Amino acid sequence: MPSPSLPDAVRALIEERSRAREARDWARADALRDELAALGWEVQDGPSGSTARPILAPEAAPGPPDRLDEPASVPVSVVLLAEDHPDDLRRALAGLAAHPSSVEREIVVVANGASFDVAGLVRDVAPEALLVEAPERLGWADAVTLGMRRAGGAVVALLDTSVEPTGDLISPLLAAFEDPTVGLAGGWGVTSADARQFTDAPPGEVDAVEGYCLAVRREALQAVRGFDRRFRFYRNADLDFSFAVRDAGWRAIRTEPLPAVRHAHRGWESLPDAERDRLSKRNFYRFLDRWRDRPDLLIANHEADR
Repeated sequence: MPSPSLPDAVRALIEERSRAREARDWARADALRDELAALGWEVQDGPSGSTARPILAPEAAPGPPDRLDEPASVPVSVVLLAEDHPDDLRRALAGLAAHPSSVEREIVVVANGASFDVAGLVRDVAPEALLVEAPERLGWADAVTLGMRRAGGAVVALLDTSVEPTGDLISPLLAAFEDPTVGLAGGWGVTSADARQFTDAPPGEVDAVEGYCLAVRREALQAVRGFDRRFRFYRNADLDFSFAVRDAGWRAIRTEPLPAVRHAHRGWESLPDAERDRLSKRNFYRFLDRWRDRPDLLIANHEADR
């Protein structure tokens, strides 16, 4: 149920949207979500109903302004999230610097309540990078979206700092977007027959691109506005984002293997087994709550219809 602290107008729209979802009127539900967003509120759907919370104001974070609705200013932006592991950030930035692409790019680093001097590290390794400082320690989705909305790329690529570029990552990613139907591309992807069990997929069309290296066309990002902020932990947020992009009419592609090495993922390795399992399951339930009734989005069903 909506929180009693919501403004009356917002509460009324949330209640109307809940009725639309119960009736499976997805078009009306989406329209009401957009209406709430225009009022500055982001819908949060869950098993017990829907509520909303204020959208993170772009002015809340120092650095470049929100540019999401502006035309692209560079061919590609690479967004990295800096929190607690300076050596990982240094390695990723050094890999990008050592292997430039043939097209202009920008690097955006989000300092999300980091435990080290992100600005100093960036000056040493990638002085041309744009630095965005979160106003407080944000959840993973909010922090990543903050960086993506400050990026000016025609393609915006999220690169996890566990990934070390060993060659030009950018060119093979951009090649995928030469197909105008592609909205999402990356070096790792998954498919599923039922949206409950996902398996690694070979290069080609996939149900979801994994967040280790996830690139999105600017128009697709404008359509979905970023990651669902309820994903405070990273796990399975990439599934939800991929399905949102594909629901907006775009295809997702896994590229041929990228020139990169994947190292330990700190967001996973730093937590006890029980805690990371709990957070992962909670996020997966969020994914299922939103997409379990959309088998039309699964590639396996498209192939069965041919």
